[in-house]
Amino acid sequence: MTPGASLRFALVVPIYNEQDNVQALLDEVEQVLVPHGPFEAVLVDDGSKDASLERMRSWKQAHAAHWLRIVTLVRNSGQSAAVMAGVEQARADIVTTMDGDMQNDPRDLPAMVARVAAGECDAVVGVRRKRQDTFTRRLSSKIGNGVRNWLTGDRVTDAACGIKAIRREFWLRAPKFVGMHRFMATLVKYLGGTVVEVDVNHRQRAAGVAKYGIGNRIWKGLRDCFAMRWLRTRVLLHRVKEEY
Repeated sequence: MTPGASLRFALVVPIYNEQDNVQALLDEVEQVLVPHGPFEAVLVDDGSKDASLERMRSWKQAHAAHWLRIVTLVRNSGQSAAVMAGVEQARADIVTTMDGDMQNDPRDLPAMVARVAAGECDAVVGVRRKRQDTFTRRLSSKIGNGVRNWLTGDRVTDAACGIKAIRREFWLRAPKFVGMHRFMATLVKYLGGTVVEVDVNHRQRAAGVAKYGIGNRIWKGLRDCFAMRWLRTRVLLHRVKEEY
């Protein structure tokens, strides 16, 4: 049996300058998800410049949390790289993700994992129907999702929602690029997988500051959408049937 083969799922959380959130995040993950184990949480520090890493390490030591793994990147590499670093280290067949700002609710994860584990689909992605963000952020996301769906030929209600449950094989088979974490639902479909959308809870940011805004997303997002439009007809779909 391979290490981690008995795990129901892995949770990957990218962390960048979230020193005021990480301890409360870990408290909540322990309270909510440990009863639904066995699982592992892989928190990936993406070159934080604050005390995020130190506080995660202190929490792990104080709680003797065997389910918690802390991965550090050599330098700040961006959210997609941090997520994929966690996926690559994860040992479960189903990998879930959440943002590190505590706006996602881990209580949504067990039901999402159950649908993937039951074979109903290959991915379950969240939709923030009652999004607790500013009007400007909500409007920009609505426009962005519309443009994204038009360019990619897909329909995803809330592409930027960070809470997901996806079979690990699809994470690993997906083309790797900056911004890919926002396109995982479409990438799973491009690779022949099935995706289900579910409404999830969304909360106001309790501490820290948002890392994304209109200024640092609009042009990069458009570029990524055109890349996905090209990828739709070029992605490799081969899968080995057997070896004799």
